[in-house]
Amino acid sequence: MKRKRTIKLIIILLVLILILWLFWWLKFAKHYPRHINLSAKPDYYGVTFSKKFASQLGLDWRQAYTAILDDLGAKNIRLPIYWDDIEKVKGQYDFSDYDYLFAEGDKRGVSFIASIGWRLPRWPECHAPSWTNSLPTSDTQKEVLDMLKVTVEHYKVEPGIVYWQVENEPLLDTFGLCPHSDEDFLRQEVALVKSLDSRPIIVSASGELSSWRTESRIGDIFATTMYRVVWGPVTGYFRYPWPDWFYSLKANLANIDPSRRFVAELQAEPWVPNGTLADQPLLESYKSFDIEQFKANVQYADNVGFAKVYLWGVEWWYYNSLHGHPEYWQLAKTLF
Repeated sequence: MKRKRTIKLIIILLVLILILWLFWWLKFAKHYPRHINLSAKPDYYGVTFSKKFASQLGLDWRQAYTAILDDLGAKNIRLPIYWDDIEKVKGQYDFSDYDYLFAEGDKRGVSFIASIGWRLPRWPECHAPSWTNSLPTSDTQKEVLDMLKVTVEHYKVEPGIVYWQVENEPLLDTFGLCPHSDEDFLRQEVALVKSLDSRPIIVSASGELSSWRTESRIGDIFATTMYRVVWGPVTGYFRYPWPDWFYSLKANLANIDPSRRFVAELQAEPWVPNGTLADQPLLESYKSFDIEQFKANVQYADNVGFAKVYLWGVEWWYYNSLHGHPEYWQLAKTLF
């Protein structure tokens, strides 16, 4: 009996040790790459620039954009063309701000991903103009198709656009203030853009919350998000433990050709549990994203080895560079 009790206690102890180790591994382990050796790679890194988010941070978006072009030296830019920016009044389009962004990029040889549609990067994810608020979803979808046609017709002569991105994470239903995803409608959107212009179309998906199989078959190029530290109301801050080969395995299982694999959104800014990044204290931001995490995230994406990597957070780096914390901006300059 004594021996049985001893064995039982040993088993209980081992189970407790395993639980504690798993808790540490999931909650506190950093999961950094073993070796960090960052280097600039020709035509590999890019950024997403949102004039809307730059303004939300209190920045002059033109000044921020010029710094990205001339000081940072970014040559690949994903540019969301927000529906509520270009068609504030139904049927009246104003592309002037985006014409400026493309023109300044063209002067410097920038290659663009033009992100178009209803769901585009940055919260609340869906950016429909206010005049659609009273419309049923089916009617709003018809307006989206009209907007896509006008937008592509306007920019099909823009030489800097290398890819169209139609919607952003269009089949993700767990994040953003958006209607339920609609695969059939997404296919209509992609078909429409293809009928208007021959440039390749990117369709994106969540890196962690999608199998990628559907999205990769709809577009010409598949693009994933890649987040390392997130936050949830139950878990608090949480670090994804996946090894870098996890993403390559997913891409292989989805049968995505290596040349068609992009990272559209590599986490390079903090997660925001509450409020906005504009009012989040830097000490809170450090919990999910400090300079060491920045280095680790870039190295992790390098190790994954997809064809291109677009970093997420350039507006925040610039904001911090103006407020006494230039280290993020300076690190990014070494990449570009």
